[in-house]
Amino acid sequence: MELLFVVLGGALLGFVAHFALPAHDTRGVLLAPAAGAAVAAVVWEVLLLAGLRPDGGWIWVVALLLSGVAAVVVCRVAATVRRRRDGDLLARLTRG
Repeated sequence: MELLFVVLGGALLGFVAHFALPAHDTRGVLLAPAAGAAVAAVVWEVLLLAGLRPDGGWIWVVALLLSGVAAVVVCRVAATVRRRRDGDLLARLTRG
């Protein structure tokens, strides 16, 4: 049950990152939440295998913190790559 909550938390952090960061028109609305949810699930399971307990606080802090960081990184990278590729395409199309 805790896995469900941490995945939902990671997805929520991804939604917040998507709309809080600039250039949200350059990426899909589900990209950052999907990345946040996936990272939260993987980190949660790795920390459980490492011996942390689900009722402890550190497993929640680490899983949610890393999922938020991953969502921000995905947003930044996607915006940068999209803007660069759009510029390259515009330059190629206007060259003729």
